[in-house]
Amino acid sequence: MPRTGQLTHHDLFHFRPHAGAHRVALRAGISVFVPLLAVFLLGHPEWSMYAGFGAFTSLYGRNHVHLSRAAMQASVGTVLVSVIVLGVAVSTLPHAAWVAVPIAGLVAAGASMLSRAQDWHPPGSLFVVFAFGGCASVPHTTADLAPALAVSGLSALFAVVVGAVGGFARGERSTPSRARLHRSWLPLQDAVAASVAGALATASGIGHPYWATVAAVAPLSARGLRGQVTRGIQRVLGTLLGLVTSGLLLSLHLTGVALLLVIAAVQIGAELLVGRNYGIALLVITPLALLMGQTAFQQPAGRLLVDRGVETVIGSAVGLALVVGLNLHRRRRTQT
Repeated sequence: MPRTGQLTHHDLFHFRPHAGAHRVALRAGISVFVPLLAVFLLGHPEWSMYAGFGAFTSLYGRNHVHLSRAAMQASVGTVLVSVIVLGVAVSTLPHAAWVAVPIAGLVAAGASMLSRAQDWHPPGSLFVVFAFGGCASVPHTTADLAPALAVSGLSALFAVVVGAVGGFARGERSTPSRARLHRSWLPLQDAVAASVAGALATASGIGHPYWATVAAVAPLSARGLRGQVTRGIQRVLGTLLGLVTSGLLLSLHLTGVALLLVIAAVQIGAELLVGRNYGIALLVITPLALLMGQTAFQQPAGRLLVDRGVETVIGSAVGLALVVGLNLHRRRRTQT
C-alpha cells in the first residue's frame, strides 16, 4: 500500500462515478450553443467571447437544485459579467498586457474569497480568471464595453434559466448535500500564482499569457497537497495530449454553425468527463478553449497549439511550485 500522501497512478487515472453528469453536460451544451448562435446570426462574431464566457455560469451548481442552484449561478454570473467588462476595459489601456498581470492576481484573490464564502461548485477562481484574461488579451475600444456587458449578461441569464427549467422539468429534489469542503488554499495563493505566471508568460513574449494564469490557479482548488499536485500534473499531461485532439479539429477549418455545433459537442464532452477524471477531460477541454477563440478571430493553428502547450507548462510549474513550497514551509513551522 502507498504511504499516506504518496501520489500514485490511481490518483492520475482513476475514473469517479458518473453521478448524473449527462444532465449537467446537456445544460452546458445548450447554454453555450444558443448565445454563440445568436451573436453569429446577428453578424457580430467578435462578441463570441462575451457570450462564451458568460455561459460559464452554466458550469456551477451541478450538485444543487432549484433555488439553491439559481442563487449560486446568479452570484457567479454576476462575477463573470463584471470581470468580462473589466477585462475589456483593461485591454483599452496602454501596455494592457502588463496592466492585466496584477489585476489578474486581484481577480483571482477576489474570486477565491467568494468561492469559499459562498461554497461555489466547482470551487476556486479558474473560470473567473479565464474570463478576465481572455477579454483583457484582445484589443478593444471603449465602444466595446456596452456589448460586453449586454451580451455576457444575457448569456449568463440564459444559463440560469436553462438550469432552472432543466431542474423543474426533471422534478429534482430540493435537498442537495450542502457539505462544505475544508479547503486548505487561501485567496493569497491564487493571487500569487496568477500574478507570477502571468508575469513570466508576458515577459516571454509568447501569445495568450492568460492561459498560464489559468493553469497556475487550476491546482489550487483541489483539496490537500496530494490533490493539488495531482491536479497540476493532470493539467500538463491532459493539455499536451489535448493538443493532439485540438490539432485534428483545427485542421478541419470549421466556420459558422458547424464550428458552433462542434464547440457545443466538446462542451458536453468536457462536462461528462471533468467530474470523473480531470486529466482525461482536458482531451476535450483543450480544443474547447482553442475553438472558442476561433469563433471571433481566426488564428493560425500551429501558433495556437504551441502557445497553449508552453503557457500551460509555465503556469502549472508556478502553481505546483507554490503549493509544494507552502506545504514545506508549513511543515517547517510545525516542527519548530
